[in-house]
Amino acid sequence: QLQVVESGGGLVQPGESLTLSCAVSGLTFAAVGVGWFRQAPGKRRERVACISSGGQTDYEESVKGRFVVTRDNAKDTVSLKMNNLIPEDTATYYCAGQIQILGTNTCPARYTGWGQGTQVTVSS
Repeated sequence: QLQVVESGGGLVQPGESLTLSCAVSGLTFAAVGVGWFRQAPGKRRERVACISSGGQTDYEESVKGRFVVTRDNAKDTVSLKMNNLIPEDTATYYCAGQIQILGTNTCPARYTGWGQGTQVTVSS
C-alpha cells in the first residue's frame, strides 16, 4: 500500500525559502508519480506541482519560477523547494502519490496515497 509522509513545514518571512520533503514507501518508488497540493483556510485544495515517474514536472501558474520539484530515486523522496515565498503561499501542504508505468512523462490525473499535511506560514 502506497504511503507518503511530508516534512519540512514551518514559519518563514516573505522572500525566504523553504524545502518540503515527501517520503514514499509501500511501492517501487521509481514507478510513483508525486504531486504537491496545498489548501488554505476557506479555499479549495489546489495542486501546486507534480513530478511523474519519468521525471516530467508541472507547476501551477502562481508558483512557476519560484517552486522546484525534484525526485531522488535513491532515497525514495520527492522535494519541493519553495523560493521567494509570499504570504499567499500560506497553507497546509500535502504530498500525494500514484502508481504509474515506469518512465511515464505526464503527471498523474488522480492520486491514491495522501499524507497528513505540513503547515507552511509566510508572515513578517
